[in-house]
Amino acid sequence: MSAQPETAHAPDLLYSEAEEDLRSAVRSLLTARADAPAVIAATESATPYDQELWASLASGIGAAGLLVPEKLGGQGAGHREAAVVLEELGRGVVPAPYLTSSVVATEVLLALDPLGGPAGELLADLAAGRRTAVLALPFATPPAGARAAMAGGLERTVTTVADAAAADVLLVPTAEGLYAVGTAGTGVTVEPLVPLDLTRPLASVTLAGAAGTLLAEAGPAAVAVERGLLSGAGLLASEQLGIAEWCLTETVRHTRERHQFNRPVGSFQALKHRMAQLWLEVVSARAAARNAADALAAGAPDVPLAVAVAQAYCSKVAVHAAEECVQLHGGIGMTWEHPAHLYLKRAKADSTAYGTPGRHHETVARLTELPAP
Repeated sequence: MSAQPETAHAPDLLYSEAEEDLRSAVRSLLTARADAPAVIAATESATPYDQELWASLASGIGAAGLLVPEKLGGQGAGHREAAVVLEELGRGVVPAPYLTSSVVATEVLLALDPLGGPAGELLADLAAGRRTAVLALPFATPPAGARAAMAGGLERTVTTVADAAAADVLLVPTAEGLYAVGTAGTGVTVEPLVPLDLTRPLASVTLAGAAGTLLAEAGPAAVAVERGLLSGAGLLASEQLGIAEWCLTETVRHTRERHQFNRPVGSFQALKHRMAQLWLEVVSARAAARNAADALAAGAPDVPLAVAVAQAYCSKVAVHAAEECVQLHGGIGMTWEHPAHLYLKRAKADSTAYGTPGRHHETVARLTELPAP
């Protein structure tokens, strides 16, 4: 008797009441603690993050443990809820290690089946916001590059590691397996770099004689790292959606209030067409980002395709929205005091994170057997 075909996953792209409640809580916190002047001031300071804000977000609201089951010390929610948090963080270009620690590093540890042992202990700390961890790979590493990135040993230098400067633990993938290395230990040097996006610090990490705790052997470690990068790429689309939504909303508001020839500039036909086109792109980006988050939450068989589609599309929409925001604000959009430049830089930096749009287009072509553009 032939096996029955696997039932296709029907995505749910709408937001639940609980997700909207979570959005309201996160937005209220960020409005009070991370408005545009505060974010601009943070980029000009030596402190990458507001630790009190992170504590309120991570443990107060419980956002850091959304992906972690309750039995492991988390909230027992899922990727859809984490996507909502990332939408709001993108909307405010907030400096916070949520994507790198609460999504990527957390997913890597979850893939190791951490019931007890050092992986379980670290996961509980991440879920409670007591510590942060980052995967010690370049921020541009795509999910398909996980296994290639594990070549070499514990003695290494890794450049452009996102959020490493403020992390407590490095998850270091090697040919022997995955190690947890404390950033405060001997033999660990974390040198901050000057990134394009000042709201997400990058650093060069050098390990020379550092002591690490082996979390998993090479085989399981490679699977875990790939899962972490795939989840990071999929939920990064929600951050890009938040960027695009803010840029569109702010541009519409500005063009309504800005007058030339006794008329709002937004009433000019050419600008109407540009903003209408951008609105269509943002709506499509929302569908792609929600589909990726829902596929990850459901563990759907088409997760790699959903993630690749979301990244291939949302990366370009976020950059386009930020570019339009800067240009349609006129002279004020070019100033350092206006936050538009922060959104453009974050959008540009995000477009190369966890793989470029071209790399994701290739993945879509491979998975659908269509010619790449």
